[in-house]
Amino acid sequence: MVSEELFGVLNVYKPAGVTSRDVVNTVQRLIRPTKCGHAGTLDPMATGVLLIGIGPATRLVTMLQEGAKTYVAEFVLGQTSDTDDNTGKVEHLPTPTILPTAEIINARLQSMTGVVSQVPPIFSAVHVDGQRAYDIARRGEAVELSAKNVAIHSIRLLHYAWPRLELEVICGSGTYIRSIARDLGKDLGCGGLMSRLERTRVGAFGSDDAIPASDLTLANIQAALFPAVSIVQHLPQYHCTPDDVANLLCGRVLAIAEDQLRSDHGLLADEQVALTADDFSELLAIAVVTPDLRLQPRTVFIRP
Repeated sequence: MVSEELFGVLNVYKPAGVTSRDVVNTVQRLIRPTKCGHAGTLDPMATGVLLIGIGPATRLVTMLQEGAKTYVAEFVLGQTSDTDDNTGKVEHLPTPTILPTAEIINARLQSMTGVVSQVPPIFSAVHVDGQRAYDIARRGEAVELSAKNVAIHSIRLLHYAWPRLELEVICGSGTYIRSIARDLGKDLGCGGLMSRLERTRVGAFGSDDAIPASDLTLANIQAALFPAVSIVQHLPQYHCTPDDVANLLCGRVLAIAEDQLRSDHGLLADEQVALTADDFSELLAIAVVTPDLRLQPRTVFIRP
């Protein structure tokens, strides 16, 4: 039903020392002319899960970005830098007379959870008057960034031995782990920066299921590609009959048959629904529930 071109999400494990764009460019060269686009940039120093929408799934990249992200990071206390990590100009601060305990550190970390106000690092991709903040900072000019609300679901202290600590952070889109390191150091009065970062999960996609960037070939991409329907597992699913498919191709609104719906709740107006086929295994379209509780196709992948 959907075109035979590649259509799905590729879960790549990005190594340190390369940019997210480098990985995407490698994939693009291998699958050309099929398009691709990534969801959620990782800094060059960071490793871990980088999701790439392939083919028509590039239209679902925003949905991929909305998934909760899990990171494992290492912070170093007693140091600060202009980048809030160890890739910048590092300044070593005096060691405190009394070292912070694990209990104190954990209490400070827990105070950073929930919907919190966070100032991004000055070396970040945030736009300031039409320019990237890192471009302004690299010119040696002052950068003023406004705080923004981010969702930090949990922070778990995994290990601590002065000056290093390891932690796991589960958070929403737009959260900077470097900012957590900086703010923790400020709260403790000793300074802090991030020295290592691994993204271990984005939504349903974990590092255990990722293909190493060094293994990227066309054949391996085809074998590792997750079907597009895996991107929308958080949405209610509606199984389309042949008549539904015919109506979908004509752009018509679909009536809802309860026995074709897979959802843990009743549908609400304006809610997104995944339209599927082949026993819910193939994604045909994304629809929106109308006020009279019908399905209006919005993003259609199926072709005649």
